[in-house]
Amino acid sequence: SSKDLAMDDNCTTFIPMYHLPEDMYYKNITFPFHLSCNDIDYNTTENVGLDMTTSTTFFTTRIVIGVALICIMLICGVGNFVFIAALARYKKLRNLTNLLIANLAISDFIVAIICCPFEIDYYVVKQLSWEHGHTLCISVNYLRTLSLYVSTNALLAIAVDRYLAIVHPLKPRMKYQTASLLIVVVWIMSILIAIPSAYFTAETILSVDNKQKKIFCGQIWSVDQEIYYKSYFLFIFGIEFVGPVITMFLCYARISKELWFKNVPGFQTDQIRKRLRCRRKTVMVLMGILTAYIMCWAPYYGFAIIRDFYPTIILKEKQYLTAFYMVECIAMSNSVINTVCFVTVKNNTIKYFKKIVLLRWKSTYIGSKISADLDLRTAVPVTEEVDCIRLK
Repeated sequence: SSKDLAMDDNCTTFIPMYHLPEDMYYKNITFPFHLSCNDIDYNTTENVGLDMTTSTTFFTTRIVIGVALICIMLICGVGNFVFIAALARYKKLRNLTNLLIANLAISDFIVAIICCPFEIDYYVVKQLSWEHGHTLCISVNYLRTLSLYVSTNALLAIAVDRYLAIVHPLKPRMKYQTASLLIVVVWIMSILIAIPSAYFTAETILSVDNKQKKIFCGQIWSVDQEIYYKSYFLFIFGIEFVGPVITMFLCYARISKELWFKNVPGFQTDQIRKRLRCRRKTVMVLMGILTAYIMCWAPYYGFAIIRDFYPTIILKEKQYLTAFYMVECIAMSNSVINTVCFVTVKNNTIKYFKKIVLLRWKSTYIGSKISADLDLRTAVPVTEEVDCIRLK
């Protein structure tokens, strides 16, 4: 059931996610962590009856968010689906790197087909009002959080895999059993870490004025759990952003030193030089993906830190909520970059999609022999060359 914030005259609830339109004024809301109910004037004449969602700024924000979410649905939904289908169809594509990329593809695909449609309705159509029930409210927020952690951990696993393959080439590569175990650990770890985001997610009825009500959907923590929320946020910030970013940076820095600043002993054949160029190109793209990840998610975490630990800095800004939604939109758009770089470019997803369609069409008329021949011709050899990103 929904929680009504207008319960009594005491401050009993705070909402760390701040999915509250700034012109919705409530006597009983406590904003964390150093504001009391009297720190914000809720009853000024100029603010009574105002609805932030009717402003021109928010209208522009709705358009930007809508376009971004549609792009995520189309690019991540279609691109990752075709990649997963190609991986399932062609056994020779199932090398170690692609198996790690598959986790990224699955998590982004979940967000594209499940979360984005509901978020378009919430942000754009209903203008910050959730009308799909308590269960879906929890599920969508949980899946979005889970996808973020899986994506981060998958990027980290890919960086470590490249480090081991290039810096320590004489050591045996990770076995498929080990890789499968690593993938299971990534998902279990992400599922467990994201549980609090589901546990504290709830619906809340908010009255814009005496005639209009909106239903907020997001995390709601009680005031007596303030220290737990701070600890949980810092824990997430450390292990799902700062730690992975530092680790990935160190891995790629060491790889760069190995590829660009180390003399290769002996005579270099054309095959060796080609493989070196291939690896350099791959690492440059991976470093670009890391840079994009930082640029997309650093503003989000930075805004969240200011919002939750120093709320007086932003709560009195008229358009702070609009800014937060824009920052959140930029962060979610990082999945588009991952899909384009890892899935579409690296693995020639469109080419394999065409081959799958061609295979289906020809098998109807020619039979299983042609199907086997096409499968053999379209397979990619399991060599280091598979890791060479084809930039066009």
